[in-house]
Amino acid sequence: TGSSDPYCIVKIDDEAIIRTATVWKTLSPFWGEEYEVHLQPTFHSVSIYVMDEDALSRDDVIGKVCITRDMLAEHPKGYSGWVSLSEVDPDEEVQGEIHLRVEVLGSQGGRQLRCTVLEAR
Repeated sequence: TGSSDPYCIVKIDDEAIIRTATVWKTLSPFWGEEYEVHLQPTFHSVSIYVMDEDALSRDDVIGKVCITRDMLAEHPKGYSGWVSLSEVDPDEEVQGEIHLRVEVLGSQGGRQLRCTVLEAR
């Protein structure tokens, strides 16, 4: 139909911890949702899966973005920019990107990671 019914699932080290609301019939979703999650100091990655809700069959994975400890080490003050979605299934073509802002706040004793999805397309 030329549109999608997207929602996101946020996983920390492959454990799903957040599911956003579904935004119906759009290719440019806006959620306006905020979540606060406490990361263990030993975490390896935060992944954002963009899904397409389907009432008649299994929901499709549109793609994902993964923020790793290595990425944070490369950008110690944070990162802001468009990140292309990567495939979850190697047989599926992925199109789309997320405008992501990642900020590392505080000092070594009490650091916070703030991840903001500004836009998607």
